[in-house]
Amino acid sequence: MASTGRNLPGTPEPDPGVFGSGLIDEAARLDAALPDVDWFAPPAGAVRGHFRAPSGALATLSMGDPANPRVLMIPGATGSKEDFSLMLPRLSAAGYFVLSCDIAGQYESAGAGPENLKPPRKHYDYRLFADDLIALLESGEGAAHVVGYSFAALVAQVAFAQRPELFRSLTLLSCPPEPGNSFRGVQRIGRFSGWASGRVGAALMIWGIRSNIVRVAPNRIRFVRYRFGFTRRKSVSDIFVLMQHAPDLRPVLAAATLPKFVAVGEHDLWPLALHRRFAQAIGAKIAVYRGGHSPSETSPHQMSRDLIALYAGTE
Repeated sequence: MASTGRNLPGTPEPDPGVFGSGLIDEAARLDAALPDVDWFAPPAGAVRGHFRAPSGALATLSMGDPANPRVLMIPGATGSKEDFSLMLPRLSAAGYFVLSCDIAGQYESAGAGPENLKPPRKHYDYRLFADDLIALLESGEGAAHVVGYSFAALVAQVAFAQRPELFRSLTLLSCPPEPGNSFRGVQRIGRFSGWASGRVGAALMIWGIRSNIVRVAPNRIRFVRYRFGFTRRKSVSDIFVLMQHAPDLRPVLAAATLPKFVAVGEHDLWPLALHRRFAQAIGAKIAVYRGGHSPSETSPHQMSRDLIALYAGTE
């Protein structure tokens, strides 16, 4: 029988105050030995499905017993549910029902968009993405643990401000740490970001990822390039504009009493000083992992370890 929100049998539970790659344990050793996995293949036991959201059908990947406490993991712009594939087995084994989905306009949820709303709208906006997330939260029993990755971390904040009772905890993974033009703090290109249109910004974003500037593993970049064949450019360009106008919800988060967690790679797009300042402003724990913008892919065992410790205090 699965444990009820605890760490795996035989694994010592980490001190919740000791998060990130500074803790050298079995999780750190497993991450250091990660192979170049096949990102097209879901983990054994995972279930593919669809959720009917206000914007359309969202493709999902889930694992675990639906009767267990829920963890919703939401990827960001140009991402997909597979970005959390390496974390699903560990979290489900620890006693959670874990579900991830492609957000509207992305990969296998490309058909979801503002034209499906009632009444239809012309653009993807924060309201669309937040309403989809709220619908997901409302579809299950009780509050859920929510992990928002990059742009989805902004969406998770918007949804929390509207419906805080639906959240059991809030994890902001590689979250843009500043309101307003969230790109302005990005190293090297931030100073020019305010001048770029959504179309230009999206083109540069996609070019940078497809060019594999950060040198991700061959299987990973193969999958990333493949899913660009489905993702709607309109959704990426609208998201770029949204990230140029990130809401300032720090006072709302600072006043919230639920567990809050900021997770980030040591070589993220934004300087660590900004992430630490953001975590301090909202009263969140922070963990820094080896790698860049994608700890869910490069440090999945360590991040799962830390989420399990975070969640254990809420059961």
